[in-house]
Amino acid sequence: MSSPDIAGILDNSKELDRLRKEQEEVLVEINKLHRKLQSTPEIVERPGDNSLLKLKMLYTQAKDMSESEVALSSQLLGQIDALLPSGTQGQHRRRIGSEQKKKRVKADSEVPRMSPTMRSHLESLANLKGEQVAARIIQDDAGKDAGKDEWFVVKVIHFDKETREFEVLDEDPGDDEESTGQRKYKLPMSHIIPFPKRGDLSTSPDFPPGKNVLAVYPETTALYKATVVQARKRKIDDYVLEFDDDEEAQRLVPFHRVVPLPEGYRP
Repeated sequence: MSSPDIAGILDNSKELDRLRKEQEEVLVEINKLHRKLQSTPEIVERPGDNSLLKLKMLYTQAKDMSESEVALSSQLLGQIDALLPSGTQGQHRRRIGSEQKKKRVKADSEVPRMSPTMRSHLESLANLKGEQVAARIIQDDAGKDAGKDEWFVVKVIHFDKETREFEVLDEDPGDDEESTGQRKYKLPMSHIIPFPKRGDLSTSPDFPPGKNVLAVYPETTALYKATVVQARKRKIDDYVLEFDDDEEAQRLVPFHRVVPLPEGYRP
């Protein structure tokens, strides 16, 4: 074990500590701006206001820092692994101790590694309890829709921050469901998209004309791919959309029922 190897680990540890302190500062600024927009949401309608632009810049900065933290943590793990004993001696050392101790050490080591940005994100997901969200549900029965992924409006029952899974309730399964009544699902984070909040316009993206989106089809609880037809004058205005394979040319959809089109979406 050479001094340069240890020095490299210490340098990267200091850099990781500095990065996390910067993340904390950015998170404080994001929370300040959130409180400002929640107390005075109409401020975004004022000429010259750049609150949403500033919020976007802060989130972009937080995202970049989070990615840097992951890269730096991976580098540190590689440096430490290179210094660990190899062969049977190292394997024997790793076997020492009970399974309970291993689990405790693993849990303790994972807590400080979670970035402030990720902690804040998990908290925001936990706060979705009781709210409606867009959910991707893959049909796994033997019917004609087997293997097809569809998007529906569901209600969040619980979010497990350990497994990062949502428990949701489909309150209106429709006439095609074999079961009569509501259905529950457990879904990963990647299968959930929160809707914009009616009272918090900072959560509502402004999709330009020609942009593909995922939107709730009028008078249903299903979401489909659509295209924005024209620009809105105000953020509270409805979107004018054209749904794929829809005989009706254009439809009005409330802004709080329109979300970004997920990557890899397939109808």
